[in-house]
Amino acid sequence: MIKKIKIMQKLVVLTGAGISAESGLKTFRDMGGLWEQYDIMEVATPEAWARNPKLVNQFYNERRKQLSEVNPNPAHIKLAELEKYFDIQIITQNVDDLHERAGSSKIMHLHGELKKVRSSIDPNLIYTLDSWELKLGDKCEKGSQLRPHIVWFGEDVPLIQDAAMLVKNADIFVVIGTSLNVYPAAGLINFVPEKSPIFILDPEKITTKGKNINFIQAKAVAGIEVLSDLLIKYGSKL
Repeated sequence: MIKKIKIMQKLVVLTGAGISAESGLKTFRDMGGLWEQYDIMEVATPEAWARNPKLVNQFYNERRKQLSEVNPNPAHIKLAELEKYFDIQIITQNVDDLHERAGSSKIMHLHGELKKVRSSIDPNLIYTLDSWELKLGDKCEKGSQLRPHIVWFGEDVPLIQDAAMLVKNADIFVVIGTSLNVYPAAGLINFVPEKSPIFILDPEKITTKGKNINFIQAKAVAGIEVLSDLLIKYGSKL
C-alpha cells in the first residue's frame, strides 16, 4: 500500500514594524516622522544621501548598533516553529535580521537589509558587514562609496513583483504588525487568492476589504499563540 504524503500548505506572512518593536527596536512612524532626534526625510532619501552622507551614515550605524543589542521575541520564534506544519515564506517590511536569527528559513526583505551595504553605482554589488559600522571611505570593488542596502523613500521596491507572485500562490495569508498603510507592500493583500483565508494580527482594528478575513486584535507577542493555534487547526482541514 502506497502511503499518501500530505503536501505542506503554502503560508505567506507579511510582517511590519510592530513585530520588531516588541524586541525593542524603535519605529519612526510612532514618533510623528521622527526617529529619535532624526527627521526621517533627512536620513532616508537619496537626496539626503547626496546632501549629507555623513549624517545618513551615522543614522544607519546607530540603527545597526541598536540591532546588535536586541533579540528575536516569541512572535519571531513561533513563526520559525510553524515551519514544522507549513511551507512558510515571510515577506517583511523590516530591515532587521530578527526573523533570520529566530530560525525562519525563507525571508524576503522588501525594504532592504540593515546589516548589508551596496555599491553607490552598481546595486547588484551587495556586501554583508562584519560589524555595525560602515565608514565613509569604505568602497566597493568598482571604487564607489558603499551605501546602506536600504530602499529609501522615493526609490522603487525591486522585489515587489516577486512578493506579489508569492502571495498569488498562498494557501493562507497572514499579516503581523503592519497597519497596511505603507505601499506598495500594503497592496499585496489584493493578490491573495479568493479561496485563501487571511489572518491579521495587530493591536489596531484594520479596515480592509475582502472575504474570509480573520482579525486577532493584539500585539504580536500577545496574539501569536492564538494565531498559531488557528493556523494549525485551519491547515489540518485543508
